[in-house]
Amino acid sequence: MSTSTGTHCPYCALQCGMTLTPLPPAGARVGPRDFPVNEGALCQKGWTAAALLDTPDRLTHPLVRRRRDEPLRPATWPEALDLIAGRLRELRERHGPDAVAVFGGGGLTNEKAYLLGKFARVALRTSQIDYNGRFCMSSAAAAGIRAFGLDRGLPFPVTDLREAETVMLVGANVAETMPPFVRHLRRARDHGGLVVVDPRRTATAELASLHLAPRPGTDLALALGMLHAAVAGGHLRHDYVGARTGGFAEAWRVAARWRPEEAERVTGVAGAGQRAAVELLAGARNAYVLTGRGTEQHSNGVDTVSGWINLALALGLPGRTGSGYGCLTGQGNGQGGREHGQKADQLPGYRRLDDEAARRHVASVWGVAPEELPGPGRSAYELLDALGTSTGPRALLLFGSNPVVSAPHAAHVTRRLAALDLLVVADVVPSETALLADVVLPVTQWAEEEGTMTNLEGRVLLRRRAVPPPEGVRGDLTVLRELAVRLGQPAERFPDDPEEVFAELALASRGGAADYSGLSHRRLRAGETPHWPCPEPGHPGTPRLFLDGFAHPDRRARFTPVEHRGPAESPDAVYPLVATTGRTLAHYQSGAQTRRVAELVRAAPAPYVEVHPDTARRAGLADGDLARVVSRRGAVEAEVRCAPGIRPDTVFVPFHFPGAGRANLISNPALDPVSGMPEFKACAVRLTPARESSAREIPAHEEGS
Repeated sequence: MSTSTGTHCPYCALQCGMTLTPLPPAGARVGPRDFPVNEGALCQKGWTAAALLDTPDRLTHPLVRRRRDEPLRPATWPEALDLIAGRLRELRERHGPDAVAVFGGGGLTNEKAYLLGKFARVALRTSQIDYNGRFCMSSAAAAGIRAFGLDRGLPFPVTDLREAETVMLVGANVAETMPPFVRHLRRARDHGGLVVVDPRRTATAELASLHLAPRPGTDLALALGMLHAAVAGGHLRHDYVGARTGGFAEAWRVAARWRPEEAERVTGVAGAGQRAAVELLAGARNAYVLTGRGTEQHSNGVDTVSGWINLALALGLPGRTGSGYGCLTGQGNGQGGREHGQKADQLPGYRRLDDEAARRHVASVWGVAPEELPGPGRSAYELLDALGTSTGPRALLLFGSNPVVSAPHAAHVTRRLAALDLLVVADVVPSETALLADVVLPVTQWAEEEGTMTNLEGRVLLRRRAVPPPEGVRGDLTVLRELAVRLGQPAERFPDDPEEVFAELALASRGGAADYSGLSHRRLRAGETPHWPCPEPGHPGTPRLFLDGFAHPDRRARFTPVEHRGPAESPDAVYPLVATTGRTLAHYQSGAQTRRVAELVRAAPAPYVEVHPDTARRAGLADGDLARVVSRRGAVEAEVRCAPGIRPDTVFVPFHFPGAGRANLISNPALDPVSGMPEFKACAVRLTPARESSAREIPAHEEGS
């Protein structure tokens, strides 16, 4: 009889517990497992996750080509690795270490993210490393650090939400993106205290007692209006603000100009609705403000999240048992992935790369001199935008990401990838990006390897190996080790055993904000799932942060004065609508995994554009018609789905699909100046029937940009 292994889902940051039972000769069966975040429940993606293990087009041997006009052909591992190492040496000698770049992913285990950052900075000596989590959590993380001195998505366990009378979800459609999360909102729903802020009438908004639908890109004006309503309505917690925060006066000087009726003029949300939401938050014994990508993925995303944190601070929520502020991390290891060094400005333990003490500590763990470590590099989109240019990297090593589909201004990014002298992709399946590569390396996936993940609440857990990988497939850690050795590094500097790598990660993180030094695979195998920080072996972990003070030196949280500004692109006569993007119930991220699961494809087979019926009618379209959504950068073709719950000035396109259905063909790469977050959630577009001539759809000077 096959043995079931307790493990975790390969998808979102909830990291639901599940069991996996092998089904010889190939494949496995998913079963329920009681775990705090999901209590045995799974979404459709989780129940079908085992289908990924024997997908027909699974990569099982390296693929190479010497020239771009040649097809990819099978190769041996030594041939592929020798080819990569030789080209990397050549490019570094000719153009310097920054001629080589590395791009990681928020789905990589902590061990992989850690070793990838070490590989880039020690074996390659390049500053050019970032990851796709820049497109997810960077704005919320930056806002959290400046407010609280530390970023952990949820500074409390998910299960604390069960006792909340009011929960306000801002730009988060959890009923579709992480359905088991909804079970923790029952009391708020029953109490009439579930508030949803979203321009669409989403599945989550359908559950809410109060739905506020702002124009995309105006969330900060809404937050300012609600802060005004809180203060003017007598709900400011003077005792809390005076004892536990700083900077309120400066933040209030801005918010004082934003009466709810002024915010209504900008956002379209009635002043009465703003006041009602504030009353629910202020009147609850336990209340939470939670943000998601809808409010964060903007060119002013950091300031927007700061606006929501200001509201939470004014009401006295953060750092109090049973209440708080948090952001809902998206990717499976979106939390751990941003803590241990694959980010452009970061070292393990959530240390800053420009901090001399941090450099000395990590360099001592790595056995190199601090001055040998490069400085901060480009953020994710800036890095992709620079590929193949005269001042940018000439080679890219890509792990756990599919930017041909997921990056903003996707056609432009695809051209930049094609301009490289060397593109190496390590993946499980032939993703759209892998098909462009010079070398494709087949690597293990979630159930075939052991490694740690850190979920959205900062809980560190062990994802167990349940089935063997196919013959010919290697782990990412082994790939990095083999390349490092070929580049002249001692083999012992790059271990490929996950337990050994984690032990080194724990040592490197010691004393940092995200301190894992008390954790080990042994503790996690024994069934523990502590929350970081966990600074010594006997430490139980820290499920709730900030109860005794915030992480700034004075132990106070910071209000931030933030001024509203609109999206980088405003609607006009040519592009009169605003497009926003997001996820659907059946698919995940770029869809490279879920588009290979038959049950999920049946549920959501093709891209669509969600449109208000009146908007569709004005464009000459009806439900089921094929439409083109056109921006200044490109056009998406998708089937019309009429939805009376979406704002008439807004269209929604899911971002999981390839080819002409790529939502990111139209998205705006305008960046937040602090976080480097692109503006995925608001761009000016027009809507036309697909049958119309496309010759005039994109201005010629913009089509080739």
